[in-house]
Amino acid sequence: MANRYKRKFPNGDAATCNIVSARQDSFMIEQTRREALLTFLAAAAAGLVPASLACAAEADDLVFAEPQPFSFDALKARAEAEARMPYSDPVSPFADTLEKIDYDAFQKIVFDKDKALWADGLGGAPVQLFHLGRFFKQPTAISVVENGQAREILYRRSYFDMPADHVAQGLPDNIGFSGFRIEAPDQKTDWMAFLGASYFRSSGELDQYGLSARGVAIDTAMPHPEEFPRFTDFWFERVAGEKDRVIVYALLNGPSLTGAYRIDCMKDGAVSTDVSCALYPRKTIARLGVAPLTSMFWYSETNRLQGVDWRPEIHDSDGLAIWTGGGERIWRPLNNPPRVITNSFVDQSPKGFGLLQRDREFAHYQDDGVFYHRRPSVWVEPLGEWGPGVLQLVEIPTDDEIHDNIVTYWVPDGEVGPGRRLDFSYRIHWRAEEPFPMRLGRVTDSFRGTGGIPGQPRPAGVVRFVVDFEGSELIGLKRGEVEPVVSLSRGTSGLKDAYPVVGKPGIIRAFFEVEATGADPVDMRLYVRSTGTGEALTETWLYQLFPAAPGQG
Repeated sequence: MANRYKRKFPNGDAATCNIVSARQDSFMIEQTRREALLTFLAAAAAGLVPASLACAAEADDLVFAEPQPFSFDALKARAEAEARMPYSDPVSPFADTLEKIDYDAFQKIVFDKDKALWADGLGGAPVQLFHLGRFFKQPTAISVVENGQAREILYRRSYFDMPADHVAQGLPDNIGFSGFRIEAPDQKTDWMAFLGASYFRSSGELDQYGLSARGVAIDTAMPHPEEFPRFTDFWFERVAGEKDRVIVYALLNGPSLTGAYRIDCMKDGAVSTDVSCALYPRKTIARLGVAPLTSMFWYSETNRLQGVDWRPEIHDSDGLAIWTGGGERIWRPLNNPPRVITNSFVDQSPKGFGLLQRDREFAHYQDDGVFYHRRPSVWVEPLGEWGPGVLQLVEIPTDDEIHDNIVTYWVPDGEVGPGRRLDFSYRIHWRAEEPFPMRLGRVTDSFRGTGGIPGQPRPAGVVRFVVDFEGSELIGLKRGEVEPVVSLSRGTSGLKDAYPVVGKPGIIRAFFEVEATGADPVDMRLYVRSTGTGEALTETWLYQLFPAAPGQG
């Protein structure tokens, strides 16, 4: 149980962001995601605000370097120029000391909220900074932008409360920071945090952290280690008079590419982040993932036999939702497969996709420590035409909740290599529900069990799937007015039906049975239509069955 609670930042608030290093994706290619992330926590670049210009001025107890001109166009030009230079990953000169700041020692370093940036209430939101440590050794340069001028915040131990005998007391000034978080006005909780590689996340509408977004994903689930470029420099800007809004600029750098990002972070009940990025490849990239989301799925009612814990369900997200460019709405419950599986959905300019937590019933989780029923649903809304490409879903086996084993992202068509600039704009919604409700009935539950009829001998190798759809358009429908439409990639389909659930207005239950053998997965597709008009009444449910895997049949 201890690991579940180690995913909080030092202040211990329930809404405080999970420490990225404590829960990295596990990957089966001789190198874990945690090892890869730590490998690519590269040293900070010199920055648009060089520390050498540290003719410091003090304001609000923060120490700043001399101002330097800044603009997003200048940041793009810098990223493009750096893409033409060899990538370097220098080792921090303080690595030995930082190695001693393990999880427990990191927890004892707390930023002094009296020194938070923009705690004056005149605009923006209070921003607190993260210290360096064992899992975050390479410094990030952090600057403040005002009237087209940027000033770097210079590290001082006085920004942090820590014990007098803490190992960090021996570190010098100007060592940089590992990241930051954006706070509520009272600074008792935070609602956005950037920490580790290019990861960022929000507590969303329900004030509980869960899955993460990333700047970019490179070669995920390929037969060689995944690459983790990192945000080496940040710049903050506020809009006068607008509270709970911070514009974050970031420079991305890694062996394969550089990038310039503008991330507009806004909170109004729910949280949204408007992302604009320009990417400049250094070398040919086999698989470039745009707008990646990373989550955790161990088990739910769909694969309950895989769970060894006493809690009924454990997951940050329970499904992938897709709104295709052609207008189809798809729900794909997540899986904990027997091996690494990548599913691809070919599309043209998708309307949106996201990893969602649709199940909001506390009783389904029984977790009063990390509150899985409050985890945010995160939806990516492309802004503009993304063109042809593939949405990929990567599912990695896991036997614990401490591993982020789910990744989804968009892969643009065409070769990605030097000389090709890629520009993307999208809005990330951090909400309780998906931001664009559908007229169709949506999936609320997916169940799996042995096929056959109760009271009669059960046929070997037959699996029954039961899917509940809910929606106002389904109210008043009667048995015989709806029917399931089922298709399988292989195997045979047996008994099937669809009908309204007695005493539950607006819920249609569909079931079908599948018989298949062998290790290859069975891709299944289901929706409910009107028997009178043939019109689809529900979104499309997709799933993947592994007949030969323990707990999967």
